[in-house]
This record gives sequence, C-alpha cells and structure tokens, in this order.
Amino acid sequence: MRQAIACSLAGAFLFLSQAVQAEQTTYTAKDSLGNSAFTAVFDAVLGERITAVSSAIGCTITVDDSQKEGSAKCSVPLTSIMVDNEPTKTQHFQEWTTNKKSEAKECTLELDVPKVSVDMALEAKKPTAFSTEGTFTICGRKREGGKPETISGSIVYLPPGAYGKNPTLRVRAKIEKFNREEYGISPAATSGWLARVQQLAPVVAAEGTLEVNVFATAPLEETAAKKSD
Repeated sequence: MRQAIACSLAGAFLFLSQAVQAEQTTYTAKDSLGNSAFTAVFDAVLGERITAVSSAIGCTITVDDSQKEGSAKCSVPLTSIMVDNEPTKTQHFQEWTTNKKSEAKECTLELDVPKVSVDMALEAKKPTAFSTEGTFTICGRKREGGKPETISGSIVYLPPGAYGKNPTLRVRAKIEKFNREEYGISPAATSGWLARVQQLAPVVAAEGTLEVNVFATAPLEETAAKKSD
C-alpha cells in the first residue's frame, strides 16, 4: 500500500514538474549576431558628453505561457564597447572600469533581472510596458550597498515571419540616473598618473542613462512542441 502511494506521489510530482517546464519558453539573443544594441550616455555640465555603444549583447529571457511574467540575464563584454568611436576614449573607459587591476578582455557587464511582470498578456506586434528591478555586476563588482537598479521599458512579441522565421521578443529597456562611481568606474579608483590628472576636472558625468534594444528568439521546435501539447 505504501509503495503504491509512493509511486502515485512520484508520478504526480513528475507530471507537475513537466507541466511547469512546458509553460516556459526561452528566448535567446546571441552577442555574435549584432542585431541588438547597448548605449550609455554620460553628459557632464562642465565636461564632455560621451556615448558608449556595443552591439554584442547576449541575453537569455524566460517567459511563461501566460506571457505575464518572466526573467532575464544579459551580458556585454567590456572590449565590445566603443566610446565616441575613439580608441583613446575607449581605452580610458576600459582602464576606469577594470581599475587597471585586470585585463579588459576578462571583464563583462552583467545584468540579472529575476522577475518581470506585465499587466496584460502580450499581443503580437503591440508594445507592452513594464517596470522592474535588476542587479548589475561589472568586472565582478556590484553596486555600492548592493541596491538594484530601476528598469523601465517595453516588450513586443513578434510572431514567426514578422522578424525572421522564429518567434521573437523585442525588448527596449532604460536605466536612468545610473551612477558609474557606485560601481567603481572612475579615475579615482584607478591607479596611474593619467587617472590622477583626470580626477582634477569633471571630465565625464558620474550619472548617465543606459539603454538596450534586444531581439531575442525562441527555437521553432520548442514553440511547435507546446502547440501540439
């Protein structure tokens, strides 16, 4: 009797586990494709207005079948970011970011968004607004105090054929008042004579705006399997 009950419970657990997994769809943006974009703008009142850009964004976005909740993890390699399309400014930015304590090629900007909720189910080709929080990690460093960043933006579901053959999510997100110094990205945290000179003037604003435009796709076989279920 006990064995039968145990087998029934195990079977029920397996069924529920498979059902939960079946409700989820994974969308992926590959950093090698270059169809997504990352932009950071820092505008100093008495200094420079710099724009840092990259198209090498890698993201994994998980959405449940109701399309009302999901999560995301994204990363951008430091070496893929160009500042004002100038090698010298780009090198200085890499030095500020790594604090000259590690190689730029070993550094990534990573964002973890554990939960994104929307008020209504996504409709094809119609933007749906969202607001959430996410944790940044830059060269392994988190924000001073460990606080998350506030993120706002929109999500659009593009069915197969609307943007390539695969179902696609286009996500636009923005972080305002992003303080780079709270992550140790500054000449004050960087060794060397040039960094000491740069500390003497407000060369680059401490606060800026980060924006991303991501296209993430789901495999056709995954969505087809769910429809057949």
